[in-house]
Amino acid sequence: MTQRAAPAAQLLLINPNTSEATTALMAQLARQRLPAGVELLTATAQEGAPLITDEASLAIAVRQVVRMGEDFARQRQAAGARIPAVIVIAAFGNPGLAQLAAQVSPMPVLGLGAAAMRAGAQGGRRFGIATITPGLEASIAQSVAELGLTAQFCGTRIPPGLPQALAADPALLRERLAQAVAQCISVDGAQAVVIGGGPLAQAAGELAPRFAQPVISAVDAAVDEALGLLGLQGDCLDY
Repeated sequence: MTQRAAPAAQLLLINPNTSEATTALMAQLARQRLPAGVELLTATAQEGAPLITDEASLAIAVRQVVRMGEDFARQRQAAGARIPAVIVIAAFGNPGLAQLAAQVSPMPVLGLGAAAMRAGAQGGRRFGIATITPGLEASIAQSVAELGLTAQFCGTRIPPGLPQALAADPALLRERLAQAVAQCISVDGAQAVVIGGGPLAQAAGELAPRFAQPVISAVDAAVDEALGLLGLQGDCLDY
């Protein structure tokens, strides 16, 4: 019997919403970016919303993220794991980032939204955000400020439509996001546009070829940053 080679590193992708389908989608996209030897693990919230759309669902997600991340750290400790690992919180609002990082230190913890914003601002360029959740617009601006990127941020564009309805219709989602990206570029002067949300990562990949300016998938940005921390790849090399 052929034995499976031990992984050289682990990446835990925590989905703070309750949708297993969203977890599977983000995991599929993340695996396309991972080199051999990096094991991708996933965890999905058991409580909360299937799509995080407002501050209330974001607050519930904080508790779920901390629980899942602490469970992962305990399991690694019990198993005597010595390989490096990174945790990625796969929600654009970065719920529980500071709390979890404090609990599992020195294991690195990344927020998907924070990684995407850093990728958008790379090289000092101006960046915009296109997303579908108006209830999180204030927290997005706060995250930008906490990262020290307000001077480069040219705003968030949110197309019309209920977030749940847009997320359930991939073709409509893609076209509405395309309009928002175009506004970020032509009206706001963005030199790069971040698609704001892990569940929107597939749409981000589909939209990128339609624009001369970079259109950034938050999942891609977070995976690239995680690999950089593992010494396997530089941060966001494709942007």
